[in-house]
Amino acid sequence: MGKKFFSLIIVPHTKAGYKTISFTKKALKTFIWSSIALAVILLALMADYIYIKSTKKSYRALSLENKQQKETLTEYENSIAKLRKKVEKFEEYTKKLNTMAGLNSPEVLKELGIGGESYADSEEQSLLNTPPQLSLVNVKSINEKAENIESELNTLVIFFENQTARLASTPSIWPTYGWQSSSFGPRDDPFTGKESFHRGIDIATNYGNPIVVTADGIVAQVRVDFTGGKTVLISHGQGVSTFYCHLSKFLVKEGQKVKRGDVIGLVGKTGKALGPHLHYEVRINDKPVNPLKFILEE
Repeated sequence: MGKKFFSLIIVPHTKAGYKTISFTKKALKTFIWSSIALAVILLALMADYIYIKSTKKSYRALSLENKQQKETLTEYENSIAKLRKKVEKFEEYTKKLNTMAGLNSPEVLKELGIGGESYADSEEQSLLNTPPQLSLVNVKSINEKAENIESELNTLVIFFENQTARLASTPSIWPTYGWQSSSFGPRDDPFTGKESFHRGIDIATNYGNPIVVTADGIVAQVRVDFTGGKTVLISHGQGVSTFYCHLSKFLVKEGQKVKRGDVIGLVGKTGKALGPHLHYEVRINDKPVNPLKFILEE
């Protein structure tokens, strides 16, 4: 039996005659199936392309969202770090107020509660040593410590409201503007090089800068000696006194009443002084104590 043929007749519009293309049934089937297979492949490739493009778009969106979340977390972590520093400053401020008030209040902030050796959870790390780890535990701990500080400060406020006179006569400000060049405690004597005990703090500043009294009191002594040069001693009552050395000029007299912030003299370099500075002491019952424990100003 002969092969079956199919014919495709092409009739041109511009020319006479026609053209005939003949092909077998088998060839037609092969062409149809090949076309279907090619169409399926093209559709699959197109679907795959659309899927990849959609996935890439989703990935970009997720990456952007992830980046934004990381930035938000970083902001939260930085906020917690700043909050901790502020709470620590409040702790120091509270300790100074306790010293001034003579209270033995409990230590409410040994640690802020974020990491460190005071907690068993080894995954919590200290904000001071490693990057901050944001967690509800950290935030809750800070809030608890802040509430403890608030409670203690409220107690101190009530105490000070009843101790206005005592507060006014307690040294609490810097006696002059400058920078601390020598601290309270053991040091090498600048003249002999031998170790000695420094009874106050030295504040280096410009010659002639004003010196103010750090609390209300009475000028107990105005004198000139070999070591301190021109010195002023202020009595604040209840055994508290302050001592100012190396002045270039006196602006008060013995027996004069002074208020915190009053100018009592000018910075100089009289006595044993290598340069212009103020030697400042706080004494309790004539025993020197660290003046920085009383200064509330930054």
